[in-house]
Amino acid sequence: MTTHAVPTGTTLTAGAAKATTAAKAIPLQDTIVTSLTGRRWLAVTRLATGFIFLWAFLDKTFGLGFSTPVERAWVNGGAPAQGFLGSEAVTGPLQPWFASLATPLADWMFMAGMLGIGAAVMLGIGLRVSAVAGSVMMLLMYLAEWPFAYGAGSTNPLVDYHIIYALALVLVAVLAAGDTWGLGAWWKSLPVVQSMRWLV
Repeated sequence: MTTHAVPTGTTLTAGAAKATTAAKAIPLQDTIVTSLTGRRWLAVTRLATGFIFLWAFLDKTFGLGFSTPVERAWVNGGAPAQGFLGSEAVTGPLQPWFASLATPLADWMFMAGMLGIGAAVMLGIGLRVSAVAGSVMMLLMYLAEWPFAYGAGSTNPLVDYHIIYALALVLVAVLAAGDTWGLGAWWKSLPVVQSMRWLV
């Protein structure tokens, strides 16, 4: 990055002063993100985000009793995606379309997505794919619940937990959070990953 010294005695305009402040802030931000403390907190964020998806898979598969009772567990014949898509939680103008997706295939795709995203993010591998897949999943669930309507049960009509989860997935992928306390560095060294960079 090229910097320009300000001659002694020169008075900076308001715009120039802001630009100078921003130029100083960017290297500081880079230092924080690449510091050991910054990388560790990114790793913690990655592990927590991955565990959200992995826990959802485990709870819906075995009926651990938190959001899924044992009698509605997937292993006991429950239908996690169909149950959601056919519930009163799905509202708004897209409700008929989401209801049409309520098939056994949707259950398999939903559960495979939860397991794959959760495991990959916690291991720190395939974070780009996980960020895309997870963000699409969260966006679809966000639209299914249609938080824009009054009385929809959402505390915020624009930014809810689905959006935050998607942003967290993008954050850990963009900042290569899998390299700290994860298998990211090893994963990126694999020949197949080096030849297909989208697997990073």
